[in-house]
Amino acid sequence: MRAVTWEKTGAVEVRDVADPRIEEPTDAIIRVTSAAICGSDLHLLSVLGPFMDKGDVLGHETMGIVEEVGSAVQGLKPGDRVVIPFVIACGECFMCERGLQTQCETTQNRDQGTGATLYGYSELYGSVAGGQAQRLRVLRADANAFRVGDELPDDRYLFLSDILPTAWQGVQYANIPDGGSVAVLGLGPVGQFASRIARHLGYEVFGVDLVPERRAMAERHGIETFELDDATAAAIRQRTRGRGPDAVIDAVGLEAHGNPMAGFAQFTTGLLPDRVAQKLAKTVGVDRLAAVMLGIDLVRRGGTLSLSGVYGGVADPMPMMTMFDKQLTLRMGQCNVHSWRDDILPLVEDPTDPLGTEDLVTHRVPLDDAAELYATFRDKEDGCIKVVLQP
Repeated sequence: MRAVTWEKTGAVEVRDVADPRIEEPTDAIIRVTSAAICGSDLHLLSVLGPFMDKGDVLGHETMGIVEEVGSAVQGLKPGDRVVIPFVIACGECFMCERGLQTQCETTQNRDQGTGATLYGYSELYGSVAGGQAQRLRVLRADANAFRVGDELPDDRYLFLSDILPTAWQGVQYANIPDGGSVAVLGLGPVGQFASRIARHLGYEVFGVDLVPERRAMAERHGIETFELDDATAAAIRQRTRGRGPDAVIDAVGLEAHGNPMAGFAQFTTGLLPDRVAQKLAKTVGVDRLAAVMLGIDLVRRGGTLSLSGVYGGVADPMPMMTMFDKQLTLRMGQCNVHSWRDDILPLVEDPTDPLGTEDLVTHRVPLDDAAELYATFRDKEDGCIKVVLQP
């Protein structure tokens, strides 16, 4: 089959790989109908490159049609249309029972000191083949394949795999009071959905981004937007009685602009031999913290900073005095996709599409064009906000 593979730091290609097969009785095989490129996939091309091997299949936003099921699978059959959460969880352990599927004790990567296994996301998270391919092996299929209807287009359902529940969790973690306000930093795919969700729930929303096309998309959904510059914080404070918003959602993460030294360190670490680079990443790795620093400065005293953007540093300097003095709450973490499905699915299937799931994709291309679109998405060219690959 054809699949998107990691080749070296900064490079992917589409090539022939072996078809997946049933390896455990709890597995299923799906024919992929849509797979998206996620902002966190870009981390695999840079800061997380040392944890990748040539030929690793990428992708963790996937849906398709069940072709085959293992002998122990009870809830699925060939022909079912399914969405695959990026998190592989057992659904039965201490953590899963508490809605923390990203900490699943059955698939946790204890040798790496990380949480649950993820599709297509390096040896840190299990080295499981991803879904930017013609077919995908779904592990623990009964717990990790969401059956969906046949009538609506893929775009209504595809984002249940990651970015829609990630945005939902970001809003829930923000703990916005009734009638309150939230600033969303970064209007990429997660930021777009977080803004729309917050507005749908009745909050005042301020969206911040450098890219005009992203601001324009958010404005189509009733979001007041601000260009990121030295006056941004003051402008939003002026809209919130001088205090700042009740909450800030950081939907940017380690790819933030700013701190060129940190960016250079990430890039050069990725060029070192894997054993050396892995050691550095796990002991002295740093992130570009422009977004989280803006969030700490912007949020009102007593407010909440919710991190949805991915961070990977282990030696990030944080302004603890300011955070303590402002009495801030900080919440973060990989999204527990399974926990939010029942909340989001009715909105996804609502005929009015209140979250605008059909107004996010800017580029829809055949799987074989993936390498070109990775570069377009990374460089924010051609108005690229969200890419969907169609095998």
